[in-house]
Amino acid sequence: MLDTTQQFEKAFDKLHLFDDGFSAYQCSHLCEDGGNAGPLESDDWVNVRNVIEFLARFHELTKKVSGSYVTCNSHFEDVSELYCHLKMCLASEDGHLRKMAEKMQEKFKKYWGEPEKMNKMIFIASVLDPRNKFEYVEGALEELFGEEKGKKINVEVYAYMNSLFGEYLKKYSTESCHQSPSSSTSSNNTSNTPSGSVISASKIRTKLSLKKQKEDNGSGGAKSELDKYISEEQEPFSE
Repeated sequence: MLDTTQQFEKAFDKLHLFDDGFSAYQCSHLCEDGGNAGPLESDDWVNVRNVIEFLARFHELTKKVSGSYVTCNSHFEDVSELYCHLKMCLASEDGHLRKMAEKMQEKFKKYWGEPEKMNKMIFIASVLDPRNKFEYVEGALEELFGEEKGKKINVEVYAYMNSLFGEYLKKYSTESCHQSPSSSTSSNNTSNTPSGSVISASKIRTKLSLKKQKEDNGSGGAKSELDKYISEEQEPFSE
């Protein structure tokens, strides 16, 4: 409604020439502070445009989460970016905007201010977005809840994620993943090789592989698939 109204600023400025009733209503209508509204002035239109800009983010997010194809991976990002938008408005020089942002922030904290009550799957879904990984979640949580509390939640999220990965391994890994059917055949073949050249070549390749892994990971310890995924660079952001 406000977006449509701003396009008729000149029409409203000339309305008193054609409709005395509208001007009388403006002068007699009481505002929240108890004063009369008075005629529309240039400052009022500045306020209208500021409010439109402020509400645009909420409008976009409402449309997004009300759609048929809401995806978990972007939900936490939307929440975090909305909080940053509110913080920016709280620092605005516009008193009206700050007042609105304060009320919005109270409602925001009511739903998103207690991470203990939040389903941790919302964080996990964001981590599994290759554009975010753990870096975005880590930074966003510290932005939302402060550095000390944010780091504490990060530890909990990481532990929860590892726990989920452990459940996944128990459910889907089988003995065949640990021992290849061809391993016994390969062993027999190498033992029958008089020169032992196949064994030597295999050992060299294994050593090279282990050396590379140590250089890449910074340690000789084996990493899970989850750790490898998290340690890789984030994908470039794209829609």
